[in-house]
Amino acid sequence: MSPKQWYTTEVTARVDVREAIEYGLMEAGAVGTQTEDAGDDLRITGYFEAPIDQKNINAKLVDALRIYHFTADGFVRVKSGQIADRDWLEEWKKNWRPVAVGRFIVAPPWVSESRQIGIATGSSKPSVSDDPIATAPGSDTIVIRINPGMAFGTGTHETTRLCLKAIEKSFEGGSFLDVGTGTGVLAITAAKLFPAARIEACDTDASAIDIAKENAALNEVADRIQFRVGTVDAQTQSADVICANLTAPVIVELLPELLSATCGHLILSGILESQTDMVTSQLIEQGMSEFAIERDGEWIAITA
Repeated sequence: MSPKQWYTTEVTARVDVREAIEYGLMEAGAVGTQTEDAGDDLRITGYFEAPIDQKNINAKLVDALRIYHFTADGFVRVKSGQIADRDWLEEWKKNWRPVAVGRFIVAPPWVSESRQIGIATGSSKPSVSDDPIATAPGSDTIVIRINPGMAFGTGTHETTRLCLKAIEKSFEGGSFLDVGTGTGVLAITAAKLFPAARIEACDTDASAIDIAKENAALNEVADRIQFRVGTVDAQTQSADVICANLTAPVIVELLPELLSATCGHLILSGILESQTDMVTSQLIEQGMSEFAIERDGEWIAITA
């Protein structure tokens, strides 16, 4: 059986537009991106499962630059191609450090607890500890082990960090729903934070659900989380906290169902700072006058 072929779009761009280009490639349908140094610029590669519509990708890149308040000359060159499948997990292992967010540490399963490793905190200078994952007796630190596969959510992205902070602040047990669970990192965090809570998680991508189940088992919480393929709808059971780390347009579309199912706090992320009004105006229209906004880089999370 011949190996699967991936279709690639390689964008050479200025360093300051990195997030905009990555966002544009994902909006164009890329299932993942890889960023490498290319002299004074960056080489950002998007990986697609189907043949590429170059005009569509160019339009998405220009639109992403506009959203991030850059002009269309932010990228220098776009080149498309094909590559055979490879071991994506090995690619992750090269660069992924554990991430500390409040009392949580999100770490890959292959990192040894006994050797020196860096902890990424979202700052430009990660802190280093001799044994940052091992916790002292009585410590309230919670370690979440995540094997990413091809799903979104390792703790390294600003939106995931924002959600983890909001969960630590807002979730006090009871029930929790993770909409668009990806790797399952947020549902797993909630399950480890309150073992007796009712935890549910959904995603429209069946492969993401499979990965999330594997990660739940890795963290020994598989029996505490109910995973399903799908999204929030009129039949969704209400929850004390609902977390939806999606995109602004999808959040706006699902907002009536999300609010209807929420009986406590609603955490919304995956929203660019420039899209704040798009979401908050809809919250106000739905009768939500009180909400808090947290920022991390170009991204925000709203807790209503």
